[in-house]
Amino acid sequence: MRKVLPTKIKAFNLQEMLLVLAIIGILLLIALPNFLPLIAQTKAQEAKIQLKTISNMQTQYRYLNSKYSMDFTELNYEAPKTVKNGGTANYSYEVLQASVSNFKARATAVVDFDGDGVFNVWEIDENGNPKQIIKD
Repeated sequence: MRKVLPTKIKAFNLQEMLLVLAIIGILLLIALPNFLPLIAQTKAQEAKIQLKTISNMQTQYRYLNSKYSMDFTELNYEAPKTVKNGGTANYSYEVLQASVSNFKARATAVVDFDGDGVFNVWEIDENGNPKQIIKD
């Protein structure tokens, strides 16, 4: 009768795995600063979309009432809850001015996306084109 010897399985040892993880971590630390502007641009899309919605609602309100409104409830617009209030929105929204012929609304970031102490600000007027006022 012949004895069967256990065969050795090829695998990585713990030191090799830790070395690979350390290299991946270092590469991520090098690459992360390059991705921060892209993250800020992506989050700014929220402000642009919401401001465009406010602009469309202001236009509809003006067609019905011959003036723009300062009040979101008159527009039937409910601003999303910010991350500071348990929501998911990164911006707070307000109407700065409204008259018979023009309006201006603003989106102010409640989160500093890149940690430099500057908060992103966008504005929109009756022309419907969002403009970045303060770049984060």
